[in-house]
Amino acid sequence: MSLIRSVGRRKTERMSDRSFRGMMVAFKVVDFFYPHINKRVKKFGIEEGMTVVDYGCGPGRYTTKFADLVGEKGKVYAIDIHEMAIEAVKKKIAKHNLTNIEPVLVDSYDSTLPDGVADLVCAIDMFWIINKPTEFLGELKRIARKGGTLVVDDGHQPRSITKQNILDSGLWDIVEETSDHLKCKPR
Repeated sequence: MSLIRSVGRRKTERMSDRSFRGMMVAFKVVDFFYPHINKRVKKFGIEEGMTVVDYGCGPGRYTTKFADLVGEKGKVYAIDIHEMAIEAVKKKIAKHNLTNIEPVLVDSYDSTLPDGVADLVCAIDMFWIINKPTEFLGELKRIARKGGTLVVDDGHQPRSITKQNILDSGLWDIVEETSDHLKCKPR
């Protein structure tokens, strides 16, 4: 039985502060023993000078890698609904003197970003928690430039649910599927 079927959709998409702290500790342990993020992001097609949106950035474990790849001429928007996520990203910005990351705190699916700003939108380990996938995917399409790319993974749900939510939205076409993620292009 899938996690979604056994526990149902969450009432809120924002995790508790306690859960967020636990997630941060778990990520530190996982990243220490299994440093896979560098290898993983190379498959996303990020190039120097791109604008990347890390939607649901959490503590910024991907955000800083994206910033390295886009370089000084690129830009990374780190978006999250949790204040602790934005604070964690701000600490990484200060610690590593990163000037190409802009943290954005949101309280809904509205990212507040301009239309068509992103070459690449990444929704890593968060799509499973979205209660209104079509509305969320609509916002991601709005901020993606024409011909931009969405990279999404399953998180804690079966691939079949991820694909069905994307296809049911009528907003994105799945153009590549790996065991790790899906790449989509706007319709």
